Amino acid sequence: MTARGFAAFPKVSRRVSTTWWGKAWVKALSDTALDTGLIRLARRYAHAGVVGPITVSPGLLHAQVHDDDTVYSTTVRVPVLSEVQWGRFLDRVAEHAGHIAALLDNDMPRDLVLAAEESGVDLLPGIGDLEGECDCDGWDSPCRHAAALALQVGWLLDADPFILLLLKGKPEQELLDALRQRVAGPVGTRTPVVVSVEDAGQLPARPALPATTPVVLAVEPPPGFAAADVVALMEIAASRARALLSSGTLEE
Repeated sequence: MTARGFAAFPKVSRRVSTTWWGKAWVKALSDTALDTGLIRLARRYAHAGVVGPITVSPGLLHAQVHDDDTVYSTTVRVPVLSEVQWGRFLDRVAEHAGHIAALLDNDMPRDLVLAAEESGVDLLPGIGDLEGECDCDGWDSPCRHAAALALQVGWLLDADPFILLLLKGKPEQELLDALRQRVAGPVGTRTPVVVSVEDAGQLPARPALPATTPVVLAVEPPPGFAAADVVALMEIAASRARALLSSGTLEE
């Protein structure tokens, strides 16, 4: 299983999803929560820079969320597509060269998503599809921590729709390889993704990495390790790095 890691977003004054698919993701979250007050609170958490590094893997989002003096382990689960559904989706993509070009240019054509839906393939989540899990004592589903995590993932989706495809079950390279088998000629490579961070403003109270562009990592768990083990190691390393940067003990 492939996981992609994204550095924590620093504190921002305001940020919203801007693409149509990012907005659809946030709408699914709002429709699931059925509580505008919870979504407002989640936005404050997302903007405050208290969500740690985000790990994306098939069917699962994970991050640690800092709330006062407590750190909560938070996940959001997303339904994955079956192999039959993936076959239908890939067939739809391969039918139009423009769809392939758009995906490689980090765009998600609306007509492609609609065509997939007609074939019984739902790429974007609907009501109840974003299932939050957290070790906090909140009774809301999702809780404020899971909702904040989901909102930040909406920001990631704006820059890279392949994150959505990974969530639905297909790592990028596996998906591109499958497309190559369906079309005549090479599919080509994708434009490198830069997930931008808007005005960082003042960093959150907890030690944080400098306000730089989040680094995208591709992680293949080594033999004997589960994806969750790799996630834990990534978070430990990030935490230690934040502590060193905050203490100023790093040598030039």
